[in-house]
Amino acid sequence: MAPKKEKQMSRLPQITDDAAAPAAKELFGAIKSKIGAVPNLYRVMANEPAVLAANLGLGEALGKGSFDQKTREAIALVTAGANHCDYCASAHTAISKSLKVDETEIAARLRGESGDPKIQAILTFARAVVDARGFVADADLAAAREAGLTDGEIVETVANVVANIFTNYINHVADTEIDFPVVRTQTN
Repeated sequence: MAPKKEKQMSRLPQITDDAAAPAAKELFGAIKSKIGAVPNLYRVMANEPAVLAANLGLGEALGKGSFDQKTREAIALVTAGANHCDYCASAHTAISKSLKVDETEIAARLRGESGDPKIQAILTFARAVVDARGFVADADLAAAREAGLTDGEIVETVANVVANIFTNYINHVADTEIDFPVVRTQTN
């Protein structure tokens, strides 16, 4: 019987500051000036600086939408939960805590639940988008509208889901080392 392998830190390299290409170094500098450090997800994306730039640009653009940061983080949590992305669950839990979201509410959002009716409507629709891979039923759209979501909010929900699927999938492929307090999306 073969010996049990130790878990690797990441299946793709997490680019160090010294090893970063010039474009990645520039992006690392911007990230550090904004949040104080470069999370491991961004270091994995830096294997191709255009990917890191695309991710950062998408996040910046969505930050100019109608949803506030707490709402965008709620979508990130439900998407991480649906896709079983422990890295994103950990990162967005930490960010939500920094935004003063209650721990019980954070855990609920990972499951697609919220005590806030508007957030609940967004999370229900976001989860439908993830589960149906975008092929939501007419009933899902009708329920979102009945819950008060505008067509703009529906489109913005889809965009935020897609942005988070992008990071979820990078983390799945890379098995990115979690550099936040760890939150597991599955108990087994």
